[in-house]
Amino acid sequence: MTTDTVASAPGKVVLCGEYAVLDGAPAICMAVNRRAHVRLTGIDGDCSQVTAPGYTETTGRFQSTKNGLAWHDGRQEFALVDSVLRAVGAPYLAACAIVLDTSRFNDAGTRAKFGIGSSAALTVALCVAVKRTIDVAEIAQRAHRDFQDGVGSGVDVACSIHGGLIEYHMAGAVSTALAWPDGLRFRLLWTGVAASTKTRLASFDAVVGKSSRAQLSAAARDMADAWRGGSADAVIAQYREYIKHLRLFSVDHKLGIFDAGHGELALAARDANLVYKPCGAGGGDIGIALGTDAAALDDFIKEHATKASLLKCEIDYDGGRVEEN
Repeated sequence: MTTDTVASAPGKVVLCGEYAVLDGAPAICMAVNRRAHVRLTGIDGDCSQVTAPGYTETTGRFQSTKNGLAWHDGRQEFALVDSVLRAVGAPYLAACAIVLDTSRFNDAGTRAKFGIGSSAALTVALCVAVKRTIDVAEIAQRAHRDFQDGVGSGVDVACSIHGGLIEYHMAGAVSTALAWPDGLRFRLLWTGVAASTKTRLASFDAVVGKSSRAQLSAAARDMADAWRGGSADAVIAQYREYIKHLRLFSVDHKLGIFDAGHGELALAARDANLVYKPCGAGGGDIGIALGTDAAALDDFIKEHATKASLLKCEIDYDGGRVEEN
């Protein structure tokens, strides 16, 4: 490791295929320009330290030994760091100070998470910083899976690695870059309510035998076809059908995907000749409004400002990267 290394990775928004990706359907995901940053600085001695200003006041301290990581303080608070360093072979990591920054993933006032993949982005950024290469896909997927106790599809990690707009298949963690359709506009909205993906996945796993699950997978495949085709009008038209299946799926599996104001926004968008869908696992987080008329989208945001606030983001076509050495 050099004396000082900084790496970053973008957040993500799942555009379609949520939950269905776990059943083999494709997910479409875009990276957004709210990036997690990691700084590694070589220090004297044999004990490394890790801090995350704005996240915790705890300073983690650990040693890398031939038998693995030995934590003195902060292992619980920095469980993600533990997962990453074990995945990359941290027994060979020289003593360093690690600074983690995910401030762009949280509401400045409440510190609530927006739900745009902070842990995945941080995983990728830390892998890139330690390995000093962007070729970290397998390691990052393994580390994040360990951190999440084996749940999740890995689409968030893949999007943070590659950036841009991707089609993702869970089998083999295969990502394919897509072009953003000409004329398609979007706005992201924050409900003000943070949601737990792990809790929703547990609820999802508890329900079996519902036909809406297979129907959502079929709708996700149709949705991916529309994105792949590159027509803004086709994407919007297909979303209207997809949202119907997502609603039924949410009710059947008690996921609350359209809670926290998402349901009202989806109905209002339909009346305004736009589309709106939640982008989280359920119960809050963010949603996306889509249309071909930027002014109509802006009017929609203003009209419903009491239900959700604009989250300023653009597509980030850069994935994980080394910022400086």
